[in-house]
Amino acid sequence: MGRVVAEHRGYRQRGVPAGRHLGLPSPFLTVIFTLDEPLRIARHADPGQPAGQYVTLVGGLHTSPVVLVHDGAQSGIQLQVSPLGARGLFGMPAGELASVDVSGDVVLGAVAGQLQERIAAAKSWPKRFALVDRARVPARRGVPACGAGPAGMGGAVPSGGQVAIASVADDVAWSTRHLVRQFQIEIGLTPKTAARVIRFDRARRLIPHHRGAEVAARCGYTDQSHLVRDFLDLTGLPPTR
Repeated sequence: MGRVVAEHRGYRQRGVPAGRHLGLPSPFLTVIFTLDEPLRIARHADPGQPAGQYVTLVGGLHTSPVVLVHDGAQSGIQLQVSPLGARGLFGMPAGELASVDVSGDVVLGAVAGQLQERIAAAKSWPKRFALVDRARVPARRGVPACGAGPAGMGGAVPSGGQVAIASVADDVAWSTRHLVRQFQIEIGLTPKTAARVIRFDRARRLIPHHRGAEVAARCGYTDQSHLVRDFLDLTGLPPTR
């Protein structure tokens, strides 16, 4: 999985007050293997998808927050997966998973449950991460091992959310219309929306450490008011929350 996973993190909480947290829009797909209790989603990015709980989960790109709840305990390993790796890892473009969450076995097959059981049985975090690092997903017939999608898509992903769409299209020798169409198929978002999510993701990581005006300037917002509007649109909350 190493070629398509940007990072993975382990988490375990016990004895904390019951509560909820938001799964925020991100330029990565989410894969979760739980440890001791299932993941409970009270509200999906797609309001038409009913609430549910998952032992393993794959979530596509989205532009509204997912609401997760817990009763004082939650644990698992979460992976951030490049949308350009979706074909190789899941056997389908990331666009087919846009705004939806599914059980891991739907796209990873039996390996999802098998890996979750091994991770849950492991006695330490290093052993759990080693299991994830060594995991192999059976190759999908007709899907390139790199899973990069159509030639040119790798160069078409906006850098930092600050590159003009027309410039990106010129760089990969596509028309703007073809670029938008391929983005929606492979990524699940238009280039403009993808750039917005990338910019937001960078900004929300900087917000705890820098002043709002500085973050706005560094991330390509026109001003701090623009940053605040994007946070409200994508999360329902201002940056300070």
